[in-house]
Amino acid sequence: MNDRTNGAPGGPGAPSTPAAPGAPGEPAQPRHRTRAEERIANIDTSAASLAAQLQELRERAERAEREAVENKAAWQRSAADFTNYRRRTEQQREEELGLANEMLLLKLLNVADDFARAIAHVPDDQRSTAWVEGIGAIDRKLGALLESEGVSAMPEAEGRPFDPREQEAISAEETSEVPDGSVLRELQRGYRIRDRVLRPSLVTVARNYADTGSAPTSTTTDSGSAPGNRE
Repeated sequence: MNDRTNGAPGGPGAPSTPAAPGAPGEPAQPRHRTRAEERIANIDTSAASLAAQLQELRERAERAEREAVENKAAWQRSAADFTNYRRRTEQQREEELGLANEMLLLKLLNVADDFARAIAHVPDDQRSTAWVEGIGAIDRKLGALLESEGVSAMPEAEGRPFDPREQEAISAEETSEVPDGSVLRELQRGYRIRDRVLRPSLVTVARNYADTGSAPTSTTTDSGSAPGNRE
C-alpha cells in the first residue's frame, strides 16, 4: 500500500520553497531611509553644537531688537519732522492770509477817510437831508465792519508827545504854542488791528526853535510805506 502523503504538497517528500526576502531565518535586506530620517540623522545633538546654535539665536534676537529700536526711532523722527512741516505750513498760510487781510483793511481805511472828510465838510444847512444821512449810515456800517475785524482807531494824537511806535512825522513846524516834540496837528488818523499798529497816525511835530536857536526845518517821510514795520 503506497503512502499517498509522500507526494502531497507540504509533505515529507515535497520540495522545499525558497524563503521570501526578509523571512525568518534569512538576513534582512537594507531599507532606504526617507529624507526626514536622513535629516534627523544628520542633526548634531552634541552639547557644543547646541550651545553654538543657542548663541547664534541670541545674537539674531539682539540684532532684531536693535533694528526694531532704530526703526522706531527713525519713524518717530519722521513723524516729528512731518508734524513740524505741517505746523510751519499752516503758520505760513495763516501769515499770508493775515497779510492779505491787512492789505484789504488798509484799502478800506482809505475809503473810511474819504467818508470822514466828506461828512466833515457837509454844510450845516445840509446835514439833515436824506442824502447826507444815507452817507452817514454807510460810514457807520463801514466802521462796524472794520471793528468786527479787530480794527480800532487810535486816540487823537494832537497835543500828545510824539510816539514813533504809533505815529509818523511827515513834517516839523516851529511853534511855541505846544512843548517841543509834541504833535502839533494830526493829518491822518492811525488805526490798530487788535494789539498791533495797522496804520500809524500822520502828524506834524512841533519844534521850539526859538528856545534852541536852531533853524526851522521840515522833514517829510513817505506816508505810503508799510506801517507794520514801525511797531
